[in-house]
Amino acid sequence: MFSERLRALRRGQNLTLDQLATALNQLFKPDKDHLNTAAQIGNWERGIRVPSYMEVRKLAEFFDVTMDYLAGKSERDEYDLDRLFLSGKELKFDQKTLTSDDRYAIYQLMNGYIHGRSRRTDEDDDNTPITHQESLELGLDNDKHH
Repeated sequence: MFSERLRALRRGQNLTLDQLATALNQLFKPDKDHLNTAAQIGNWERGIRVPSYMEVRKLAEFFDVTMDYLAGKSERDEYDLDRLFLSGKELKFDQKTLTSDDRYAIYQLMNGYIHGRSRRTDEDDDNTPITHQESLELGLDNDKHH
């Protein structure tokens, strides 16, 4: 399970084995005798070798997942978008990095939606919630508007 999850995480971020090894070495700055290599990570992904506890911990921190997730014991942790958007972590959408202005605007939109949702929910006579859905024109079909 570890090898599949590691490969999926690496490929999900469009990283080569070399790029991942370089990123780990830059982030954690090991001494020259403990540098990560593409061959080492490739062996982990193929299940030929098993990384040490410290290596798994580094990978978990790099990919922002738990060690349990990497080991196959749990699914990916929940993410609190509120905290994620306000964190200093780089966020991407459609492979494009969001600027701090983008992050703030999207955060405000989500916050408004969540808080407005409670005002859009009524109850009928037997206290069963009735939700009123609103449509949102996303402008995907621009030909109709020109």
